[in-house]
Amino acid sequence: MTISMAPDISLGNLLSRRSQLTPKRRALTFEGDTLTFEQLSERVRRLAANLRANGVCRGDRVGYIGFNHPVFLETLFAASSLGAIFVPLNFRLSGPEIRFIANDAGIHTLLVDNQMQPVVEAEVDNLCCRRYIAAEPDAEPPAGWDCFDVALMAQEPLPSIEAVDGDDVGLIMYTSGTTGLPKGAMLTHGNFFWNTINSCFGEELMGQATLTCAPLFHIGGLNVTTLQSLAKGVEVVLLRNFDAGQVLEDIPRYKVASMFGAPTMFLMMSQHEAFADTDLSSIRALICGGAPVPVPLIELYGQRGVQFNQGYGLTETAPFASLLSGDMAIEKVGSAGTAPLFTFVRIVDGDNKPIAAGEIGEVCIQGPNVMKGYWNRPEATADAIDAEGWFHSGDMGYLDADGYLFLCDRLKDMVISGGENVYPAEVESVLYGHPAIKEVAVIGLSDEKWGEAVTAIVVLEEGANLTLEALRDFAEQNLARYKLPSQLRQIAVLPRNPAGKVLKYQLKEQFA
Repeated sequence: MTISMAPDISLGNLLSRRSQLTPKRRALTFEGDTLTFEQLSERVRRLAANLRANGVCRGDRVGYIGFNHPVFLETLFAASSLGAIFVPLNFRLSGPEIRFIANDAGIHTLLVDNQMQPVVEAEVDNLCCRRYIAAEPDAEPPAGWDCFDVALMAQEPLPSIEAVDGDDVGLIMYTSGTTGLPKGAMLTHGNFFWNTINSCFGEELMGQATLTCAPLFHIGGLNVTTLQSLAKGVEVVLLRNFDAGQVLEDIPRYKVASMFGAPTMFLMMSQHEAFADTDLSSIRALICGGAPVPVPLIELYGQRGVQFNQGYGLTETAPFASLLSGDMAIEKVGSAGTAPLFTFVRIVDGDNKPIAAGEIGEVCIQGPNVMKGYWNRPEATADAIDAEGWFHSGDMGYLDADGYLFLCDRLKDMVISGGENVYPAEVESVLYGHPAIKEVAVIGLSDEKWGEAVTAIVVLEEGANLTLEALRDFAEQNLARYKLPSQLRQIAVLPRNPAGKVLKYQLKEQFA
């Protein structure tokens, strides 16, 4: 008699099985120290045993706040091993913002790195957390806190991984609340598994090592290359945060084949003094998300034999909604690609009706990688996921005749000038080609005549000057006149979130 059993696709079990298959292979390198898969798995199971001994049960939430660190990943896998839910928090949050998320998620145990300890300690009386663990060993933890290294060695490793269904929530990732309060996207173990499957049926980019420097609390940093690399037995070179010089040093040192980042990260790398002399031959592709890659940047890296594999996704889609294969990178420059094998994308109008190729509308995604919903937000879930299971992204784009997705912009970032829709990303891609411009963001500012004025906020190259007239003369070669900036503002640094996205709402507030 044959007994049919559904495989355990949980994050905890994936790491456990990987450690059995390739125990001595390099798994995780951080600041010069490397753990094998066997060592990483043992640390995870010790932490899981300690969490269980201190009251963490199936379904409880375990949080981490801090910069990239092995403890982040160890906590994620340990929580999964218990059937608990991992909650990563943005290290740039203020005390009140931490308070909201921790209490909204109902975090039982919170692990905190050194830098965030003072912020969290000031909020302890306002938080629901029952236990706090200082994640790094080189500082005295606040009174009443436990120390991670002591906790890790306090128990024997967990003897067995808790069985978890694919539909069970494995992680709650809070979206950046640029308007209103942040919402916790409930991502299931199945969401992570199918995102990996979608990626595996695309191009093979992992190679010998992947480099992670985007923040792990962001879905791109966590799940574009990091988790799937560990599942596949590929070494993850983890940086505490992004540093262009360190990245360029580590690529040849570890023979890095892939790296995920936002366009601004790759721009900063290209502007670093070491860029010209860095050996980039190990790179199979730089995987870019968060915003379209400006064509001049694609061409610059192309001259070094390095291609960009652009993808599109969101926290709520874990994240891949589309992928652009390397063999189409030139033919479909600027495209975010096509939906992966087990995911579907369509474009709809304001009445949720699919529209023809070439027409701009809202991008919607359907597939097993789409989140279960928003934590404690049934109304928001109903607004985001329609009755047919399509997730409404709020992003504007179109499909060309071949089914390739081109993103125009966020619906909320679109500029309506004189009744015409202007998509900032299109304008920015052109303006990036101006030799005086180092960085640029395009926003809409209130205008009595046109409703909104197309406004270019620029960071100039050192010693450069730029007038509005010169900028318009340059841009009109590639843009319709209604898309040309009618205002020009200069700024020293563009405000960005940890994922590298420009915070346009802050620019609007600053220049309104």
